[in-house]
Amino acid sequence: MPKPLMIAAAITLCLPVAANADVPGRGWMSSAKVSRTLAKQGYRVIKIEADDGHWEGEATRGGRKYDFHVDPHSGRVTKMERDRD
Repeated sequence: MPKPLMIAAAITLCLPVAANADVPGRGWMSSAKVSRTLAKQGYRVIKIEADDGHWEGEATRGGRKYDFHVDPHSGRVTKMERDRD
């Protein structure tokens, strides 16, 4: 197969992956609302993104860093783990 054709094929195969990047789904709470909810619990959200069907991110509280997951429909925190890095 000629090199330009191989490159074109590789790009074409990668496009569906890029098009299916994680984005908030229909009916999800906004990231701002999730951040406000966590702020009420004493956390300061420093990163939040849609990932694998939930909100995922990093927050700080009391000088410590945490990784979290939040259910996008209920707003319930499903994981809050201290980041050991």
